[in-house]
Amino acid sequence: MSRTRSPRADSIDLLTDSSRQEAMRPLAERMRPRTLDEMVGQRRLLAPGSALRRAVESGRVHSMILWGPPGCGKTTLSLLLAQYADADFRAISAVLSGLPEVRQVLGEAAQRFAEGRRTVLFVDEVHRFNKTQQDAFLPHIERGSIVFVGATTENPSFELNSALLSRCRVHVMEAVSADDIVAALRRALEDSERGLAGQGIEVEDQALREIAGAADGDVRRALTLLEIAAELAADEGGRITESTLLQVLADRTRRFDKGGEQFYDQISALHKSVRSSNPDSAVYWLARMLDGGCDPAYLARRLTRMAVEDIGLADPRALQMAIDAWDSYERLGSPEGDLALAQVAIYLASTAKSNAAYAAFNAAKSDVREHGTAEVPLHLRNAPTRLMKQLGYSKGYQYDHDAEGGIALDQTGFPDAMGERVYYQPVERGLEIKLKEKLDRLRQAREQARKGR
Repeated sequence: MSRTRSPRADSIDLLTDSSRQEAMRPLAERMRPRTLDEMVGQRRLLAPGSALRRAVESGRVHSMILWGPPGCGKTTLSLLLAQYADADFRAISAVLSGLPEVRQVLGEAAQRFAEGRRTVLFVDEVHRFNKTQQDAFLPHIERGSIVFVGATTENPSFELNSALLSRCRVHVMEAVSADDIVAALRRALEDSERGLAGQGIEVEDQALREIAGAADGDVRRALTLLEIAAELAADEGGRITESTLLQVLADRTRRFDKGGEQFYDQISALHKSVRSSNPDSAVYWLARMLDGGCDPAYLARRLTRMAVEDIGLADPRALQMAIDAWDSYERLGSPEGDLALAQVAIYLASTAKSNAAYAAFNAAKSDVREHGTAEVPLHLRNAPTRLMKQLGYSKGYQYDHDAEGGIALDQTGFPDAMGERVYYQPVERGLEIKLKEKLDRLRQAREQARKGR
């Protein structure tokens, strides 16, 4: 005899399945903010009364690019945009989606628009789309059939085409502070509906701060670490101990993109720390880049460039030290060779600075471009043959070693069409103090010799 299930039983099963599915979702997804007030961080961008917050709360959302590090809330903010605007939300990833899928999503959005309903289209990793793929969004943004929200961890100025940028407002999102991440972790521990409150987890504030520090500005990562710690703690009476954290935080990698915005920001910070004679910040940024996986040979090359560009002739030893450090790394490898790079970074930052040679070379290159292939003066030309001597090559050249003081003061070293130039202006630092004194005397003597001719 068959048995029929009552509608109430079916309803209970559906609720059970829904609860089970919700419990299977990662903690970071379950705890995703449902209102702007639940978002942590981004105080500047979403402060009460700010332009973006007023636009979101009023439902008058605009197409935008959200630029910020992983886990700072780009996806969450786009979901809230759709929620506050009572619009449909669609998400695609530039990593996984091709042009056919993009066209399909845009076609569906156009159909909804014709029916009087808006679509917030969230495009994750938008910088990975090429120019043709980015162009596909333009007419739909212009017609208003989509509110375009592109998320990127890379500088939009370099990665997105100008046509797309001109139709979107760029909002810069910041890495979430450790204090704000701790607040998000506490909320997850206290939330009985979506969080861990029902599991009886015990954790000290210091442990939460360690998790927040390991997350490195990424709320999603912090919640994932907390969830893992809670699972391990279940076997230890529900208490997250120091040994639990040691297991969870064993791999504490920092954010670093070997070819992206963070890479160039950090090498810029290293170079400018050396230039500013700050050995402490210089060695910090060097350590940061090595920790992030930067090729030490690249750092050795950049340090050598700093020795030439920013120290120059104020301390000629710096260049040799940089080359020696590079050679030491090639011989020793990591981690022993890293110390050689640290040593030279500290020395470069500590010693006297001069960009006089760098500036002189750039000025000379500028004159080369401006004056083209100006003729070499006859007295400076080589005359290895009789014909060349007959043509006047080398005529009038004064051999400096035979001149009084070892320098022939009244002959020029420049093409006649250019006249004399002064490119190299030594600074009054380091060895260049002496060079400046000598060259100032010579230049003055040459000027007097030219006037006396």
